Amino acid sequence: MTSALVSPSTLPSGSIRAVCLDIDDTLVDYETSARSGLAALLGHDDAWPAWRRTTDLHHLRYHAGEVDFDTMRRERTKEFFADLGEELDDGEAAEREEHRLSCIAQTWQLFDDAWPCLKWLKASGLRLAVITNAASRYQRRKLKAVGLIDAFDHVVISEELGIGKPDPMIFHTACEALGVAPSETIHVGDRLDLDASGAVAAGLHGVWLDRRGEADGVPVGVSVISSLSELPDLVFPRLPHPR
Repeated sequence: MTSALVSPSTLPSGSIRAVCLDIDDTLVDYETSARSGLAALLGHDDAWPAWRRTTDLHHLRYHAGEVDFDTMRRERTKEFFADLGEELDDGEAAEREEHRLSCIAQTWQLFDDAWPCLKWLKASGLRLAVITNAASRYQRRKLKAVGLIDAFDHVVISEELGIGKPDPMIFHTACEALGVAPSETIHVGDRLDLDASGAVAAGLHGVWLDRRGEADGVPVGVSVISSLSELPDLVFPRLPHPR
């Protein structure tokens, strides 16, 4: 393990033909919208760390195929409120979850660096794909809401494929759909474990989008950027691009 950032020169010059990207907290500012949804339930978002911990545990069950997406959301909400001392039945949990999601959907927005980066990548002749771990209808609705539904050559969603990141198969499925080899492909995401390290293990070039500046102990082979505005320099260091 190393703690240094990996420079753009570590990528094979001229060998990249495709870029895959995560959605939540990579292209879409999911945390801000999710916190607004939690505030709609509680009147504040002070319990955000507890919500994240509970969500992460229940997402593991969902991605392992133990529960479907709606069941996961309902059981997550019940457990969260039980920890706050309020017992909910299934109906009340589902009703609160629908209210939360409705509030979230009204606040979905792209990060400011998303569109300029995607336009540059597309104009450079690169193939583009999304690789996301989530429910299909939810993510496709989100892509449409933020104007990205037609921005990619292919969209790979864990629910549709039956496997999720960091399983190599989901990365290989995206590469096959794009008509490129893993070694010709970069994958970018906000999760070091699921996105960057998962991509490297699958033979792609993994890039961790570390917006919070948390990089420490970064595995060998993983590149780190703090903004999508830095991605063009990582792909083609010598070509001009918008800042």
